[in-house]
Amino acid sequence: MTISMYQASVPVFLRMLNNLANILEKAAVHAEARKIDPSVLLSSRLFPDMFALVRQVQSVSDTAKGCGARLAGVDVPKYEDTETTFSELVERLRKTAAFLETLKPDQIDGSEDRTVTLQMRTGPMNFKGLPYLLHFALPNFYFHLTTAYNVLRHNGVEVGKLDYLGAQ
Repeated sequence: MTISMYQASVPVFLRMLNNLANILEKAAVHAEARKIDPSVLLSSRLFPDMFALVRQVQSVSDTAKGCGARLAGVDVPKYEDTETTFSELVERLRKTAAFLETLKPDQIDGSEDRTVTLQMRTGPMNFKGLPYLLHFALPNFYFHLTTAYNVLRHNGVEVGKLDYLGAQ
């Protein structure tokens, strides 16, 4: 049995985007119940040189939509990064999921050798599709997703491993 590039990307991103949206909704309820200004959680970070929660969630979205688009050979949707509330972040994740749902397996399958070029501050990074997915996009996606989860957990939001992993 083989796994396709589509199966290894889009369904994985969709599941975890949904799980993160659910976690953010729990964080909003937590803040309201405990009379915590939501901006305190949204601007929280684990260490001074790390992104705050808002930017972590934006990075999750950017990585998922960017990877899906690049593997499918379509333009990456551009989002403005103006989210300042939990509901706006959830909406961004839902918008990202809606974009990914437009991608079809035949657009992504066979992209293992497609050239992917990322424009970084330090210059372009070039990949082939499979190493880009497995060694750059997925680790980056999970890094920011896990950090967002950990920021909220560290600040007392009652979420656990099953919230992160989601329902089977």
